[in-house]
This record gives sequence, C-alpha cells and structure tokens, in this order.
Amino acid sequence: MHTKKTAVSFSIAAGLQTINAAVLVAAPRQTAAIPSWDLQSSAVAGNDLGILSRTGFDTTSWHHVPVSRCTLMGCLIEAGVYTESELFYSDNLRKVDANQFLVPWIYRHQFLLDPGPGHHYFLQTHGISSRADIFLNGRQVATASEQAGSYVGLSYEITNIVGKENALAIRVYPTDYYRDFALGWADWNPWPADNGTGVWRDVEVKVTGPVMLEPMRVLTHLGTPLETAPANVTLKAKVHNLEAKPVTVTASGLLTPVAGGRLTGWEQTFTLAPLTTTDLVLTKTITNPKIWWPAQWGAQPLYKATLTLHASDFHHPSDHVEVTFGLRAVTTTLNAHNDLTFHINTRPFQVIGAGYTPNLFLRSSSQSDWDTTLAYLLDLGFNTLRLEGKTEHPWLYAAADKAGVMLLPGWECCDKWEAWEYNADLPQPEPASMYWSDEDYGIAARSMLHEAGMMQAHASVAGFLIGSDYWPDEWATRGYLEALQAVDWQVPVVGSASGRGFSDLTGPSGMKMEGPYDWVPPGYWWDTEPAAGGERRGAAFGFGSELGAGVGTPELESLREFLTGEEMESLWRSPGRSQFHMSREPSEFESREIYNAALWKRWGAPTGLEDYLMKVQLMDYEATRAQVEAYTAMWNAKRPATGMIYWMLNNAWPGLHWSLWDYYMRSAGSYFGAKSGGKLENAALEYVRREVWLVNRSLDKGGTRKVEVEVMDMHGMSVYKSTVVATTAPNTSQKIMSLEEAFLDVTEPVFVRLLLWDAQGREQLLGRNVYWVCQDEDVLDWDKSEWYVTPVSKYADYTALNGLAPAQVAVSAAKGKTNTVDIVLENLSGVPAFFVSLRLVDTQGRDVLPVTWDDNYFTLWPGESLAVQAKAPKGVSKDKWQPSRVLVGGKNVGK
Repeated sequence: MHTKKTAVSFSIAAGLQTINAAVLVAAPRQTAAIPSWDLQSSAVAGNDLGILSRTGFDTTSWHHVPVSRCTLMGCLIEAGVYTESELFYSDNLRKVDANQFLVPWIYRHQFLLDPGPGHHYFLQTHGISSRADIFLNGRQVATASEQAGSYVGLSYEITNIVGKENALAIRVYPTDYYRDFALGWADWNPWPADNGTGVWRDVEVKVTGPVMLEPMRVLTHLGTPLETAPANVTLKAKVHNLEAKPVTVTASGLLTPVAGGRLTGWEQTFTLAPLTTTDLVLTKTITNPKIWWPAQWGAQPLYKATLTLHASDFHHPSDHVEVTFGLRAVTTTLNAHNDLTFHINTRPFQVIGAGYTPNLFLRSSSQSDWDTTLAYLLDLGFNTLRLEGKTEHPWLYAAADKAGVMLLPGWECCDKWEAWEYNADLPQPEPASMYWSDEDYGIAARSMLHEAGMMQAHASVAGFLIGSDYWPDEWATRGYLEALQAVDWQVPVVGSASGRGFSDLTGPSGMKMEGPYDWVPPGYWWDTEPAAGGERRGAAFGFGSELGAGVGTPELESLREFLTGEEMESLWRSPGRSQFHMSREPSEFESREIYNAALWKRWGAPTGLEDYLMKVQLMDYEATRAQVEAYTAMWNAKRPATGMIYWMLNNAWPGLHWSLWDYYMRSAGSYFGAKSGGKLENAALEYVRREVWLVNRSLDKGGTRKVEVEVMDMHGMSVYKSTVVATTAPNTSQKIMSLEEAFLDVTEPVFVRLLLWDAQGREQLLGRNVYWVCQDEDVLDWDKSEWYVTPVSKYADYTALNGLAPAQVAVSAAKGKTNTVDIVLENLSGVPAFFVSLRLVDTQGRDVLPVTWDDNYFTLWPGESLAVQAKAPKGVSKDKWQPSRVLVGGKNVGK
C-alpha cells in the first residue's frame, strides 16, 4: 500500500461551479467512485493544477462527462463531441485530430465530504493511462513519476487535505505504447487517436476510522474426496493503525454460502502500536464444502466472507471489506513434449477458449454486456477467455465466477511490455529506446501487485501469463513473482504464451504461438504429422495460445452499419484491396487477399455482394468448426492437443475478420461453425484421413453411443450409409471409424451427415453435423509456412455446389413464455437445403439482439425436419426483446 500524508490547511473559496449536493462518502467504511468529470485540454485550461484543483474554478466551458471512467476519446464521446457510430463508419476514424492529444489533459471534479473526528480519507486509483499528476484542493497528492503505469493502483491518504468542499484535478500525459506501460492494440485494429490516455478505471474516495483494512485475500485448500472431505479457508487482510497512539481493535468476520446456508462467524481482539500494520489471518474449516466447477463440468457455488473492524474509543465501525470466492483448485503440468495441461480440481482440463478485446476506446461495458458475452461464449461450447493486456474491470471477474467461465489474464505483446534486447520483433529503427529502465521494473511490479490483488480471490481465474510473444527477463520475472507472492497468489503463473524462451524462475511455458492468423483450409488443423519442430505449426497438438483462420466476416445487416456502399462492393469487386476495417495499417492483415484467393478458387468468382457474403459464411463456418473439432478430437492423441485459444472472440470495433461474433452481437458463419464443433459430446469428421471421431468433453457422461453416417450427393441421392456403436467415457476422445470407402467413387462434392445418439435406453439425439466434402481436398505447402499463414498449393473445388437445385423449406414459429421462439423447419424438396440461416427480426425488420440459437446455418436432408429454438440470454428484459418474424435463407433456399 502507498500512503502519503500532507499536513497543509487553507481556506476554501466559494465555488463558482455547483458541487453535487450529496456527500460523496459519509460514514467510515464507505468507498465511492468519482461519478463524473469536467474535462479540458491543458492547451486551453493551462497547467496550473494548484489553481485548477481549487473549488470556485469556473469549468462551465469545459466538456462535461457523465461517467466515472473513460479515456480521452471515450470521454469526448460521452460528452457529445464525437459519436461512436460515426467514428466507426467508413474511415472516419482517420479524420480525428490526433494532435489535440499531444498535450496533457485535465480531469476535474468537485465533491462534498463531512470530515469528523477520527475520520481518515484516502484517494484510490486503479488505472490511469499512463502517467498522471494528482492535485486536491490546491495541493499535490501524487506526481507523474508516482502515478505511472496504466495498471498501477495506489492509495493516497488525503485526510489533512480534505474539507467540506473539495476539488480534484488529474493531469494525464500523452501515452506512447512503445514507451509507456499502457493498453496497446498491436495489429488488432487501428489505434485510437488518444492512444488510450486517461482515467480508464474508477478513481475512488474512501473514508475509514482509526484503523483501515486493505482488500481481503483468500487461500483455499480442498480435501479428498472433493465433495465430502472438509476444506480449509484462510482469510488474510492487512490492518493499518492510522493514529499516532495505540489502538485496540476488534475484528468480526462472517463466512457464508452466497446461496444460503450455515453461517460461520468469529471475533478477534488485538492492539496495534501507533502507525503500524499487521496481517490479520483467520483460518476456518468448511465441513461440507460446495465445490466450484467450470460450467461444462458442474455448478458454481460461491461463498462470501466479510470482515469488519471496530476500534476502541470510536463509536462506528472503522472499516469493512468483503470478498466472494469459490472452492476450487487449479494446477498445471508439462507432458513429455513440454506441452501445458491445466487441471481443475485435479481433473485434466482442455482449454477451449478465445482471445477477448474490450471496446477500442475502453468504454466500459455494462454488467448485462459482460453477461451476454459470457453467455455467447458458453453457447459456443467454449470454456475460457484469454485477456491479453486487457484485464478489464472487477465486474467481469465476478460475472465469470457466476457463469463458470475460466479466465487467462496476462500482459500484452508488441510494445513496451516486451521491450527486451532479445525481442527481434520490436519496431525499428530504434528499439533500444524502448528497453526497460530501473523505473520501469518498479512500474511493472506495481502493476502486477494491483492486478493480482484484484483477481486473487476469483474462482474463474485459471492463471496469469506474465509474457505474451516473449518472456520477461530475469529481473522483471522476479518482480512479477514477488508481487504475486505478496497477494498469496494460488493459481499457475505461465512465463509466456509462446515457446520462444523462458526464465529459469518459471520454466517452459508449455504453449506455442506458431499461427496461423490468416485463412487456412479445414484440413490444416487435422494434419498433425509430423508434430515436431514446428513443422505442422498450429495443427491440433500442444497448447495453441492464439490461432485461427482469420475469419469472422459480418453479415450484410452489420456491414451496412459501418461501410459505405462502395466499400461493401469493393469486398468482391477488388479482392486484394486494403480494407480500413481489417487490421492496423501497415500489417500483413490489412487486406483480404489470402482469404479471397481461396474463396475464388474454391467457390468461384462471386456474382455480386450477396453471393460473395454467402460464400464467405460457408468459408467461415467450415474454418472454425474444423479448428475446434480437431483440437477437441486430439485431446487423447499420441501428442495431445491440450488447449486452444481461438484468435479472436470479438472485435474492439466493427471489423471484417478475427471474431466469432461481430461488434453488434450478431452471430454468423464463424460463430455457428465453432458452436457445431464445440458440443459437449460430438461426432466429428476428420478431413485428412476421412475418419469419424467421437468426442466427450463432459465429466460425468458415458456409456453406449451410436453414430449414423450418411453421404448424399448434390442431387439428393444417398451414396453411402453406415452405423457404428461405440462406448464413450468422460473427458476422452477416440477414432471410431474410417470413411475412406465412402469417397472412392465420388466425382463431385457430396454432403456427409453425422447423427450422434445416446444409445442407452430411449435414444436421444446428442449431436448433428453436416459437412460438404470433395474427393480432393486442399493441399498445404507446409515448407513455405510463414508466422501467420501456411500457403495452399492446390484448392478444393466446390464450384459445382453453385448449381444446386433450389430447395423449398416450410417454416413455422411460435413465441415461448420466457423470451424464446420455437421454430420448426422441414425440407419439402428432393435435394439438400444447403446452409439454411435464420434471422429473428422485430416489426421494423431490425434484428432482435442479443440472441442465441440451438442451431443455425445448417443443412437439411430431403424430407428432414428440424426444431430450433432462439432465446434471449439471461438478464435481457422482455420489453427489449420483441421478435415479430423469422427470416429464412440459404445457399439454395430463397429468402
């Protein structure tokens, strides 16, 4: 903890600006965020914070920002200077004047307090990008050398500065991603004009009595067997005597299940010497523990611990902290190939996740937004979010605890965070100017201390990656580990997300970062031999920390939100053109050239935008399904696929690639391909050797399964049928049959349908997959692989499917009682209804969002019926979810 006492008093002039009538914090043990800001450039307001931080300063001409946290660009959007939708339209982002952010800006707020005897006040920061001077009532609280680092959170005692009326001024300095510890974007998307400068996390005022508590840390130790053996819980919190005299303290604690149940209480009395600190440690045993599991494996029971301090001669509680946690254990192992495997509650846990990004301007998501993000992730069958350098806010972790989603936070690549001499990827021509100074090591360690403290108790946190593309040097690693130890960190620390090197303090990371990031065919993921020396790079073996086929093209309804008519037409008329809504310029990903080359060869030149987008969704669907299926199928391979982080989950702005759903929460081909491959139990077609794999990702499901296989040509004729019965066990995968003979006489593309049944008792359909397959699949040129792609020397030819006979699909739909719509479809034709997509719209024809579907972008056999349900994620109010119609389309199905 960082404290700073300032013994200066002065008279406060009557303010010209209205101060909020309510006292910000009144009674001890209260904490409140600064609720709003007045904002101005120092080029206008000047730099005399001694004046700017006094009540009475007139800010009526400043920008008035009605939120508690925002970067400069985010604040200016909130203040009405910019509109996000306009900034994101076309290339308008280029037109923002970045020069206005080359000087410091001032955040200012006036507030009331009610100081009383024995009251102590603290100003708490949690993230300011990336340096700031802080003044209160004309006095300096912190310098830019103290409040440095976007993840550094500090507590400054301001007791001797505060009065009834108060004015806070924070001067933020321009952020340089290459020289400051900030939240950078690498090549993910164009950079914001302000480089994320500003008060991006809450600044708080806290009031206590004579003794103060720091945040509580929780250590859990599970017994064996898990559900019946007692579990031990140790609660720790530092206690500070803020007075220059001894204080007798009574600490009262309470531990209770959040869902209700037996309360455990305790009380402890002790005396603290003047101005001293002690670590309060309390250990309790839970006799019948409720174990926390990831969502795919079980429930998420949580416990709540509270701690209240009473000080002698002080009539109110002096301070209070509380924390919510779950009983779970996370460990890791390295196999004989040095591949990392996570274990949750002693069970091997295959990570199937994706890389998350916040909004480009770091505009805070609402709780419902995070809930929807996690609901979509779980709907895909994924279990983990990777947070690379974007560790977000505490509410995300709380939401993940409740939802059962694992989180893998860590530092980011490609900028100051990895400015090491051995990093060959630093920007030229002067990488040495980025290297760490002695001050930088301190900032990095303080960043780790704050972030680890925020995450420590959360059951959803699976570990922390202290490096991304490169590992930190020995001094940085030591600083990180000491900070983690200081907050009693219990989950694994991974040295980096790649296999380029490691510190002796952490050992090998067990992860690989070999790409791809651009389009590769479905067979890429299954082509795992040889799986040594990087020869098969991102194929399904080991732990791939970030990889994908570069897909995620939005549908037309979303494209219209951010592209002009000409820009939409250019997607198919100019396939090699640089697209502003791809990655940052210049980069290998600023055009769709590689992707489009494959589309033209595999599906034929598009005849228009609608035709292009249909072929795009087909490409996206098969790309994500194959990746997820290959990794889940290879879980028990000779060299197992131990984990996969898809690149990426979502976009920071309306983008044209690298996402499983688009910026507007519309899901399309990439989403439903991943969902098809991510089922808890699945029958999957392997593209290289034409084998069928049975995947079981559950912890408790097993027994007899039946897989029905049928191959149908494009004219609706069945050319192959087979049934195989196999026994499945929890958390395993296995090859169950070969389909080589099914393709011996195939001369044109065919459809392959796999139906997975639970064959025990009454048969229940567990999964349904339809693939489109050629006799000759794509051929990869592995020897010419680059870090971001493996080229294709020969493409599969699906152009014959453009000539499919039209199919007629009958549709009926009915609203359910709880934000659901039930839809039944029947293919009335003699040919497959190929790639049928559904949209839910309101009376104005606008998409009803957010929404999840049982299935979408599916293919129906002739005469086949399918029941599908659409529903609103939990927490979406009924009045905001008003579906009116279901729109149906498909490759050979008229709209």
